[in-house]
Amino acid sequence: MLNYILLIPIWAAFLVTLFSLPAWIRRAKKAGLVGRDINKFKKIEVAEAGGVTVLAGFILGILLYVAIKTFYFDSNENVIEIFALTLSLLIISFIGLIDDLLGWKIGLSKKVRLFLVLLGAVPLMVINAGEAFATLPFLGKIDLSFWYTLIVIPLGIVGASTTFNFLAGYNGLEARQGILILTGLAVATWFTGSSWLTMILIIMVFTLISFLFFNWYPAKVFPGNVTTYSIGALIAATAVLGNIEKFALFIFIPNFIEIILKLRGKLAVESFGKPSKDGSLELRQNKICGLEHVAIILLKKIKGRAYENDVVLLINAFQIIVIIAGFIIFRQGIF
Repeated sequence: MLNYILLIPIWAAFLVTLFSLPAWIRRAKKAGLVGRDINKFKKIEVAEAGGVTVLAGFILGILLYVAIKTFYFDSNENVIEIFALTLSLLIISFIGLIDDLLGWKIGLSKKVRLFLVLLGAVPLMVINAGEAFATLPFLGKIDLSFWYTLIVIPLGIVGASTTFNFLAGYNGLEARQGILILTGLAVATWFTGSSWLTMILIIMVFTLISFLFFNWYPAKVFPGNVTTYSIGALIAATAVLGNIEKFALFIFIPNFIEIILKLRGKLAVESFGKPSKDGSLELRQNKICGLEHVAIILLKKIKGRAYENDVVLLINAFQIIVIIAGFIIFRQGIF
C-alpha cells in the first residue's frame, strides 16, 4: 500500500524544476548559452542546458526520499545503492554539462568523453551492484559477478548514457522518451520487488514532466547532454540494480535502431529535418540517418506533410508499442 508521505520527494522534485526553469532560461539567454532551434524556418534561439534544473530537482527528491526512509521508516535498506546510483548520475551529468558549455559541435573529444563517462560506472562497480548468474550445460548456475562488474556494468553505463541522446533534436523528444522508458522501468521494478528503485524512477519522471512544460513544442529551453546523459545512465543503472537487464535492453530498441541508422551516416549526418515556411519538415538529404527521418517519410505518406510535433508523437507511439511488447515477452520475469 502506498504511504502518502512518499509523495513529498516526488512533488518536491517536480516543483523545484518547475519554478527554477524560468530563472534558468533568463540567465542562460543573458549569458549567451543558447542554441538555434534548427527545425524552425525562422532563426529562433533557445536557452540551453535546461537539464541542470532537472538534475537539481532529482537530487533534492532523492535526498528527501533517503531522509524519509531513515527518520520515518527507520530503515537504511538500499541506501548504499541509492547513493552509488546518485553519484554515478552526478558524475555523468557533469560530463554532459561540460559538453553543453563547450558547445554540442565542439564539446569533448570522443575518447575523452568515453573515458570520463566510464568513471561514472565506478560507484556501481565498487559496491558490486546487481546479480549475474549464467546457467551452463553440466555446470548449472554459475556466478559471474566479477566479469559482470568488470565488463557489463561499465559497458551498460557508457553505452546507454552516450547513445540516449542520439534520438534527439526535436522539441520535447528527449524528455518524452525519457518519461516513457523510465515509466516502463518503474512498473517493472515495482512488480519485481525493487520498490526503492521505483521511487527513484518516479522522481525522475516527475522532474521530466515538469521540464516538459518548457520543452514542449515550441520549446523555450533545450535539455542538453546534462539531461540525456543522466537519463541514459539511470536506465542502465536501473537495469543492473533491478536485475531486469533483458527487459531494459528490449525497450531500448528505438535507440538501437537510431544507432544503426546513424552509422549509415558514419555518425556525422544529423537527424534534423529541413523546415519549410509552413512549418513542415523535409529530409535534408536522401539518406535516412535516423528514426526521425523515417517518421518524416511516413507522415508525408499518411498526412501529406510532416510537422515537428507529429514526428515526436510518432516516435513516442513506437516507443509505447515496444514497451508493451516488452511486458508481454518478459511477463514471466516481471509479473
